[in-house]
Amino acid sequence: MSSDLSEPVDPQQDKAAAPSAPAPAMPLTRAGALWSALIGGFLVLIVLLVFVTQNTAQVALTFLVWQWSLPLGVAILLAAICGGLITALVGTARIFQLRRAAKKALR
Repeated sequence: MSSDLSEPVDPQQDKAAAPSAPAPAMPLTRAGALWSALIGGFLVLIVLLVFVTQNTAQVALTFLVWQWSLPLGVAILLAAICGGLITALVGTARIFQLRRAAKKALR
C-alpha cells in the first residue's frame, strides 16, 4: 500500500477518469409550456370524445319544471363544465376580495 502513495499521478489521467459535469438543462420557456399544455389539452379532448361517443343512450333530465332528454355522455360532460364554471366564478370572487384587502393594507 505504501508503494501506491509514492507513485506519481498523471493529472491528464485523473481528468479523463473523472466524470464530466452534466450538460446544463434547457430552461423552460413560455412557448415550450404552451406546447405541452396544448398536447395535454388535445389528449383530454380525445378522451372526452371517446367518452361521449360510447355513452349515447338517451336519459331524461328534469330540473324544476323543465324536462328534456340528452345523451348520457353529453349530460355528464355538461354537468362537469357547469361545475368548473361555478368553481371559476367563486375563485374569481375570492381573488377580487383578496386584491381589495391588499390595496386597503397598502394605504
